[in-house]
Amino acid sequence: QVQLVESGGGLVQAGGSLRLSCAVSERTFSSLRMGWFRQAPGKEREFVAAIRWSGSSTSYADSVKGRFTASRDNAKNTVYLQMNSLKPEDTAVYYCAAAISLVGPSYDRTNYDYWGQGTQVTVSS
Repeated sequence: QVQLVESGGGLVQAGGSLRLSCAVSERTFSSLRMGWFRQAPGKEREFVAAIRWSGSSTSYADSVKGRFTASRDNAKNTVYLQMNSLKPEDTAVYYCAAAISLVGPSYDRTNYDYWGQGTQVTVSS
């Protein structure tokens, strides 16, 4: 069974940085795209970033452009989200997700097939 395991969350002051990791247990199911989403209390889960396992295609939500960077290590079956210049409004549970198809926009969570358990990111002011 495919598992996605996030790590790297924590408490950081505003302006600080964190790097999230998402390890994928196997890639035999040939996921094509990985996404990062976040959910703050009382809010809907929202798109943060997406990256493909091949090529250089990435996409970002406007709220994190220039501050967050998605990357991958194919040999380790791991994707990362480097988060810099963090703001209190970035506080949320962050989830990684895997899509086995490229159909549909990367920002639409319904286009993802597998999800991790989430990792908490808290940014203090």
